[in-house]
Amino acid sequence: MPASGQPAAPKESATVILVCSHPADAWKVFLARRHSRSSFMAEAYVFPGGQIADADRDEDLRNFISMPPGFDPRAHLKDDSLSQETAQSLFVCAIRETFEETGVLIARLRDGSPLQLTSKEQNARLAAYRGELNAGRTTLSEMARRENLVFPLDLLVPYAHWITPEFLPKRFSTRFFLAALPEDQSAATDQGELTDSLWAKPEEVLRRYRGREIVLMPPTLKTLEELARYACLDDLFAGVRSRAIYPILPEPGENMIKLPHDPEYGIERYKQPSRPEEPSRILMTDGIWRTGGIWRTGGKL
Repeated sequence: MPASGQPAAPKESATVILVCSHPADAWKVFLARRHSRSSFMAEAYVFPGGQIADADRDEDLRNFISMPPGFDPRAHLKDDSLSQETAQSLFVCAIRETFEETGVLIARLRDGSPLQLTSKEQNARLAAYRGELNAGRTTLSEMARRENLVFPLDLLVPYAHWITPEFLPKRFSTRFFLAALPEDQSAATDQGELTDSLWAKPEEVLRRYRGREIVLMPPTLKTLEELARYACLDDLFAGVRSRAIYPILPEPGENMIKLPHDPEYGIERYKQPSRPEEPSRILMTDGIWRTGGIWRTGGKL
């Protein structure tokens, strides 16, 4: 906690659970490893993302955003406390960060046709834009203007909202989005904040984590366990669209964190009804995080 004794204000941010179909394994999810010198979650495998930038709020972006009739970013995030501007900016941030960190661009041509990256020239141009964006020398709106693009917010499906615990000096209010890998595109890390990467079934990522081959932080671990329940992408997207979204502020305990639906969770503002069938605690045991919980009667899950 900062020297003032007050929790640091969490910064609005977005992360994207990027998935793709796979003929042998039904579907896979993308994760990338944070640099060993990162000040936050060093060496952990994470979903691509980052905090809102000023350019994500640029009014000029309105000319390059595509939304179906009646689409309301704030309603989709299920958070009335957000302004319409911030809600839209979270979607834009998710698109920008995914492009900057992985090279995957969630966009369409202005006429509504898909963005098809089938030539070396097209891929080279986008790679150049990616470098310019990472260096702060251009913006999404400028790239869209030059390439006749729009950014379809409806291709991002809100998944969850995690808030960094109050005792940490660096805090984020992070919206998780689900998105399918666009056709004809592939993901590659920027070799800056993110280094190695992998595409794998959630079960395979969890197996590697439990075998101590990779590092996962609690939100990623919990999310991967949830994703592993879905056999195919159709079921995954259908399930996520009907999913309840609420702020998850973990409450620290001894060698564990409690989630809002834990019977003993004590932060009244964020408390949720108990769900005995779902792990409500993430515990540090034998040097790694594992999910677990308790029943109201005190029995172990």
